[in-house]
Amino acid sequence: MTTEDTDIDPLASLTRRYRQQPRSLSKQVRVQQALRVLIEQEWPSGMRLPPHRRICQALGLARNTLAGAINHLLEEGILMTGHGQGTWTHRPPQEPAVPSRPALSGLSGRARSLLSQPGAAEVQSGAFVPGIPDIAQFPMRKWRQLYASVTVPRNALLLSYSTGGYGPLKRAIRDFLQRWRHFDCDTEQIIITEGTHNGLELCALALADTGDRVVMESPCYWGARNVFTACGLTPELLPWVPGQGHRGTLPANPRLLYLTGSQHYPLSVPTSEHDKQALCDSLRPDYVIEDDYEFNGQRDTHLVFDPRSERHILAGSFSKLLFPGLRLGYLVVPRHLAGAISRLRSEVFREGRMLDQAVLATFLANGDLDDWYQRIQKEYLARQQVLHDQLSQVAAITDISAPSHAISLCARFSEDVDDVAITRQLFRHHFIVKPLSAVCSRDDNRKGLIMGVGMLNRESLRKEALRFRQVLGGLLP
Repeated sequence: MTTEDTDIDPLASLTRRYRQQPRSLSKQVRVQQALRVLIEQEWPSGMRLPPHRRICQALGLARNTLAGAINHLLEEGILMTGHGQGTWTHRPPQEPAVPSRPALSGLSGRARSLLSQPGAAEVQSGAFVPGIPDIAQFPMRKWRQLYASVTVPRNALLLSYSTGGYGPLKRAIRDFLQRWRHFDCDTEQIIITEGTHNGLELCALALADTGDRVVMESPCYWGARNVFTACGLTPELLPWVPGQGHRGTLPANPRLLYLTGSQHYPLSVPTSEHDKQALCDSLRPDYVIEDDYEFNGQRDTHLVFDPRSERHILAGSFSKLLFPGLRLGYLVVPRHLAGAISRLRSEVFREGRMLDQAVLATFLANGDLDDWYQRIQKEYLARQQVLHDQLSQVAAITDISAPSHAISLCARFSEDVDDVAITRQLFRHHFIVKPLSAVCSRDDNRKGLIMGVGMLNRESLRKEALRFRQVLGGLLP
């Protein structure tokens, strides 16, 4: 289709769209964004663009400025070119609509509240989705070999229930924590769970009653807040600002205090042992749950957890270290509570996954997990540096978490930016991120994006990080 085949005046519409772009953007980004909107929303596929010379004259552009914008759109596939044939539009296939939320009628008030929150997850995979580790490089062949090795002996005990978890796995976790977290605990204090969420649910059932208060930091890990809300507890958020401590006050003596472990999630910065201890001393909670969600191997763990304490609990998961489908984690609980919590777990949830527990025990005992983690954490750091470098070029971003060995990072905007709307717009470009404001308290006005680096690697990461920066730069004021 040529320009003459339509009633569209492409030069006039391009000029109009170009003038609508913020003048704070460079000329190349302005014309690039104007072309993208026209191709996706107004112009038909296959329409030939006017000669580049005429476009440059109409918009007052240098030839290399227009060429840079055209090249970016050619890489995205929404423009096509052929030798001696000019440049024409190529509208991509219809993008998937944002999934509609399920009908909420008939659900409990707790369910409606959880599913109505901004940023409630409808898609769990995609570019920059937070909280997902690298599963493509995981040594699956080794895992299959270990699975065969534990099933060949035909140990019928691995097909049964187990109170508190598989003994060899508990011993392997005890040794793992001593190596990486530098504390000693008894195997009787370790309870195997089906991931962190299951562990937090067990804590809520064992240690709190409906309506009891659980204090969390703002921004909070939304998964933990969802679990506590579903269990009938009342989350109360207290803002924490790195380098400044906790802001505001809350009534003392909550039933539970929930803290993230060595790496704050979702801010993706090291936590402060001093700030956490000061909060414990101020609030005097009955129990302190420390969730080592964003595990890192730094020597300074920033943990306030003490295995000798009668009120401290550590929650951990291998889903972020290995692969999400594993759904195995652990609690380290006070000695005097271990037996009762273990029995409660058996009564309410039963216990299984013994084959998986046996494989994980061998994987740990052989040092395979240590080898894997030491390798993959270097990969995560390199990926974070790539994304950090791209985001640093977006003027509207006020702060970015420093590159780390974790799988997530956080970018901050000014408080007048609607990060929920930005997140929805990014979804239309197939970027799956979370708005920071959705996990902040009402008196915490921080805005931004929570992102992950686990789903992309190597060239795919570089390409998507560049595209992410370009799209985000066009969306932000």
